[in-house]
Amino acid sequence: MTISRFIPPQRTLMGPGPSDVSPRVLQALSQPTIGHLDPLFVGMMDEVKALLQYAFQTENPFTIAVSAPGSAGMEACFVNLIEAGDTVIVCRNGVFGDRMRENVERCGATAVMVDDEWGKPVDPAKVEQALRDNPQASVLAFVHAETSTGALSDAKALSALAKEHDCLTIVDAVTSLGGVPLLVDEWQLDAVYSGSQKCLSCVPGLSPVTFSPRAVEKMQKREQKVQSWFLDQSLVLGYWSGEGKRSYHHTAPVNSLYALHESLLMLQQEGLENAWQRHHDMHELLKSELEALGIAFLVEAPYRLPQLNAVAIPDGVDDASVRSRLLNEYNLEIGAGLGALAGKAWRIGLMGHTARKENIALCAKALKDVLG
Repeated sequence: MTISRFIPPQRTLMGPGPSDVSPRVLQALSQPTIGHLDPLFVGMMDEVKALLQYAFQTENPFTIAVSAPGSAGMEACFVNLIEAGDTVIVCRNGVFGDRMRENVERCGATAVMVDDEWGKPVDPAKVEQALRDNPQASVLAFVHAETSTGALSDAKALSALAKEHDCLTIVDAVTSLGGVPLLVDEWQLDAVYSGSQKCLSCVPGLSPVTFSPRAVEKMQKREQKVQSWFLDQSLVLGYWSGEGKRSYHHTAPVNSLYALHESLLMLQQEGLENAWQRHHDMHELLKSELEALGIAFLVEAPYRLPQLNAVAIPDGVDDASVRSRLLNEYNLEIGAGLGALAGKAWRIGLMGHTARKENIALCAKALKDVLG
């Protein structure tokens, strides 16, 4: 077997992630590598923290990027805040709520499930009842933007319920950060994780996280060691915090952090409110194009994620064949349905750099051609 250089094609990424990466971010990624303890790199890390605080709309000092994808950010939140014997209320209205349950159980804790239909938001009334029925619960976990269905839940209302019942919140914001309003401090969210490859349009492999002072206090009062050494945030904090010399924890993904710095800088330069509005406007444009093709949305309008559009596959249409033709004939990627929606839905992403008029025009034309 002869192996030569791998040169990928130029795709348009309109699936559930990764999203298209801006040339500015790719250029940042290609800058010379320096040491992860180099004073210049440490200074850049401080800027990444400040830019992440802006993106999350928080003043939490403990706001960093975990050196691994969003799934590791999720696990970091759970293993640091949950101990064996705890009770956690877990909201499940799609694939990623169930992954939260998996994390709770692997921590040796009890997951009390609050289930809602796929494509529906989390029902605050059900959550309130679960909190009343389980006064021993210490954490409420929910997905803000369910990537498997395109449904947006009311994080502000859910957090208010958690506070009433003296629970911390763990929030999946993998698909929401940078795409829809996410106000960590105003909504009093405690542990929030996201991913670099969605609305931030950075390369995959980093997970922005932020922890409130209440969450940090709970970490400091743990009775048991965190079950993961790599994700133990009490160890990582010494690398991301402090003046001057930082403690060595792991070799940070230097060039990927260059890229995250650039993507966050682009978000700041655009302005959060402008980014939210752009995602909304591009969703409305895509909606008009899809409805003209007779393609219906799965999520009711008030709860739709503008950046992740879940639509029903028309009757008689072969899911895999359409996606294969889009990829091979148009270099266009859209996403398949997950779990209960496999073979029934497409997930069309409009995240970050992907959320542009020319991409919507390409998607509409390609679907029209392929569907005949």
